[in-house]
Amino acid sequence: MKKADNARRRETLDIAMRVVSGAASLIGIFFLGWILWTVARQGLAAFNIDFFTELPAPPGVEGGGLANAIAGTAIITLLATLMGVPLGLFTGVYLSEFGKSTRFGGMVRFTMNITMGVPSIIVGLFVYTLLVLPFKHFSAYAGAVALAIIMLPVVARTTEDMLNLVPNALRESALAIGMPRWRMIIAILFRAARSGLLTGILLAVARVSGETAPLLFTAMSSPYWMKGLAEPTANLTVTIFNYAMSPFDDWKQLAWGASLFIMATVLGVNILARTLLRERTK
Repeated sequence: MKKADNARRRETLDIAMRVVSGAASLIGIFFLGWILWTVARQGLAAFNIDFFTELPAPPGVEGGGLANAIAGTAIITLLATLMGVPLGLFTGVYLSEFGKSTRFGGMVRFTMNITMGVPSIIVGLFVYTLLVLPFKHFSAYAGAVALAIIMLPVVARTTEDMLNLVPNALRESALAIGMPRWRMIIAILFRAARSGLLTGILLAVARVSGETAPLLFTAMSSPYWMKGLAEPTANLTVTIFNYAMSPFDDWKQLAWGASLFIMATVLGVNILARTLLRERTK
């Protein structure tokens, strides 16, 4: 009788947890769908040829677009990727292949874990002190450095995890035939884990695509085309912040359009990363 009561109690608890978990999932999906619908409904009205080809119009003047902000965001993100991804890959390779059981490797791994949890505004302040204050001007490269710092731990930990999933038999087979260790890592391990590595890179890019705080302290913004990396650079996230706070309805409409553009880009990158991860799992 006591066993039957315990079984009934466990079954009731299991059903209750299933109901709570399902309800929590539905609440999350509901709010996500609500956000997507609201941004899409408000932002689609701003999409036209001028939005992608014209510079912002002066305050109080209708028309204009965010071509310079789109280009600036692409350039800053590309620079951040070129800086953060290789360093993150090398760090992940070290943690997986050379420093797995060393004290220094443990320190590096702990540092990467801590860095992943550092608020982005702190990273922006750090780069502001390092690259903006000494040169007394905002710049695109300062913004790229801030985003690269945010990308670094994501790529490093993903690289380490993906390489750890590669069977040791592949390493031993490559080394047994006399292959140098560096070539084994590039030709064997990277090829075996390429989908997971690409997923980590795409997730890191999506992670920094919507960052505003670091760019407020580093790249700031500009109403003009970028003429060099050592000057304030227009970008979508800071533009959204400025336009959404303005009293002009047309600027607020452009802010919705920029929000939709970023949301669609980040959503597309995440879907691509999930697809690659699913293929890797299979």
